[in-house]
Amino acid sequence: MSKNKSTFSRLMGFVSHHWIALFLSTIASLLFVFMNSLSVWLTASLINSILSDFYELASQQAEWSGQLDSLTFNEKLKYWTNIAILRDTPAESLKVLCLTLLGVFFGKNVFLYLKKVLLSNVQLRLITELRNALFSHIHTMSLGFFHRKKTGEITSIILNDVNNMQTAFSTSFQKLLVEPFNIITFIGLMAIISWKLTLISILVLPLAGLTIIAIGRSIRRKSRRVSKQIAGIMNILNETLTSVRVVKSFSMGKKESQRFSDESLHHFKLMFRRAKLMHFSPSVTEIIGVSIGVTLLWIGGMDVIQYQSITSEDFIRFILLLFSILAPIKSLTSVNVQIQLGLASAERVFEILDLEPGVVEKKDATPIHSFNKSITLKNVSFRYEKKSNLVLNNISFNINRGDIIALVGPSGAGKSTIADLIPRFYDIDNGKITIDNHPLDSVQIKSLRSLMGIVSQETILFNDTIRNNIAYGMDVKNDRDIIRAAKAANAWEFIESFARQLDTNIGEKGSKLSGGQRQRIAIARALLANPPILILDEATSSLDTESEKLVQDALETLMKDRTVLVIAHRLSTIINADTIIVLENGKVVENGSHTELVGQNGLYKKLHDIQFNDGD
Repeated sequence: MSKNKSTFSRLMGFVSHHWIALFLSTIASLLFVFMNSLSVWLTASLINSILSDFYELASQQAEWSGQLDSLTFNEKLKYWTNIAILRDTPAESLKVLCLTLLGVFFGKNVFLYLKKVLLSNVQLRLITELRNALFSHIHTMSLGFFHRKKTGEITSIILNDVNNMQTAFSTSFQKLLVEPFNIITFIGLMAIISWKLTLISILVLPLAGLTIIAIGRSIRRKSRRVSKQIAGIMNILNETLTSVRVVKSFSMGKKESQRFSDESLHHFKLMFRRAKLMHFSPSVTEIIGVSIGVTLLWIGGMDVIQYQSITSEDFIRFILLLFSILAPIKSLTSVNVQIQLGLASAERVFEILDLEPGVVEKKDATPIHSFNKSITLKNVSFRYEKKSNLVLNNISFNINRGDIIALVGPSGAGKSTIADLIPRFYDIDNGKITIDNHPLDSVQIKSLRSLMGIVSQETILFNDTIRNNIAYGMDVKNDRDIIRAAKAANAWEFIESFARQLDTNIGEKGSKLSGGQRQRIAIARALLANPPILILDEATSSLDTESEKLVQDALETLMKDRTVLVIAHRLSTIINADTIIVLENGKVVENGSHTELVGQNGLYKKLHDIQFNDGD
C-alpha cells in the first residue's frame, strides 16, 4: 500500500511543477461546478413553474419577503431564485427562466472547456517530461543494464507504459478535479431540502466505494501482468524482425508466427479479464445507485402524497439532484479503473528511474584532454553480476603510448570485457585501471571516451545519411574532412558510386550496405574523430577475403601513430603487434611478441597451429 501511495505521490511531484495551470484549472472547475449545480436547481424551478399555479407562487413569494429571518435555508434559496426569475406574468417569468438557464449552460460549458484545456496542457507536459526523463536515465546506465533488460521490454516501458499513463491521467485528472466537488455540492443541496432523504441516499457512497476499491486492486494486478506480456510480445517482434534473414534461412516463419500467436493469445486473455472487471465496476455502482434512487422515490413520494412533509417542488428538485449525483459517482468509478491502469504502468516506469547507474561519475572528476604515457591495469578482477563467477581474475598489464597491444584467447576468455573496461563502460570489482596515472573513476567519463575510438565486429550505424554516420558524435565537420576520412578508410570508392553520395540514407543499422562497407564507414568515423587511442574488437572477423583486405588496409591507416588495443580472432592480423597478451578463463597465461610466443609451445602456439594448419 505504501508503495502504491509513493508512486502516486511521485506523480503528483511531477504535476506540482505546473501549479499555475493547475490553480487556474481548479478555479475553472469550481465555477463549472457552481454553474452545473445552478443548472439543476433552475431546471427544477422550470418544471415547478410549468406545473404550479403562477399566482400561488407570486403570493408565496410576497409572504416570504415579509419574514426572511424566519425562513429555512431551503426557502431562502427558493426566494432568491424567484427574485431572479419571477416577473409580472407567467409568460415573462418563463422567458426569463429559459434565458437564464441558457446562459448558465453556456457559462458552464465555457468553464468546462477552460478546465479541460488547462489540464490537458499539464497532463501532456507531465507525460513528455516522464518519457524524456526515462530516456535520459537509460543513457546513464552501464552496459550491464542492457544485457539484463531485453530491448523489447525497455521499448515497451518507454512507449506503452508511458502511453498508458497518458491515457489514464488524461481522463482521471479531469474528473478528479470536478466530480468530488460536484458530489459534495449536490449532497449539500440535497441536505438543505431533506436531511432524512439525504442520509438514505448517501448509502450509495460506501457501497460504491467498497466496490471501486476491491475491483481497482484486481485491475492493477492484471495491468502489471498485461504490461509485462506486451513487453514479451515486443521482444519477439524485435528479435524476429532483426533476425529475419536467419528465420527465412531455416524456414522458421511458421514456428515464429506460432510463438507470436501464443504470446498474443496470453495477452488477449489477460486483457479480456481486465476488461470484464473494468466494465463490471460502473454497472454495479449504477445498479446500487438506481436501487437507492427508486427507494427514495417511494419514501419521498409517500412524504409528498401521504404525509405532506415535503413539497412537490422540493421533491422534484431532490430527485433531480439525486440522479445528477449518480453520474459523477459512476464517473469516479471509471476514474479509479483508469488510475489503477496508470499506476501499474507508473510502477514499471519508476522501477527503471530508481535504478542506480552502474557507472557513476564523481562530482570532483577531472577532465583529461590528452594521452601521454600509458594505460595500466593492475590486479583487475571483474564480474558482471554480484553472485556470478569472475570474468577477469587478477589481470595486470601496461599499454604504453604508441604501442600495439593484442589480446588473444579462446571464446569467453575475457578479451571483450577488457575492451569494455578501459572506456569505463563498467566499473571493476577489484584492482585499479589508470590512464597517465589517473584512476579511471577520477576522470570525467566524456573526456575519457573522447580519447578513444572503438571499431567492433558488430558495426553500429544509424538510419541516417552517410555524412551523419561518419560525423556522428563530433562537432560539425565540413565535407572536405569527411571525404578525406572516407578515402583513408577505403570507403569513398563505393560512396562516390551512390547517386546522393554523402547524402545517401543507409537504412536501419546500415542495412543498405554490405558488411565490408559498413565496417569502412565505422573506420571513417574513427578517422574523423582522430583519437589517440584505438580499440579494435575483432573488426575483420566476419568479412569475406576481399572486404577483409580493404578493411585491413583501412585499419592500418587508422592505426598509424596511435596507441592500439586490438582483439584478434585471426592471428595473422596481429603478428606485428608489440605485445600479444594471451588470456584463458579470465587470466593472463602468456605474453610477448609473436615470435616469442610461438617459441614457448603454449596456448598461443596451439591456437596458431590450429589456424595456420587449417589455412587460416
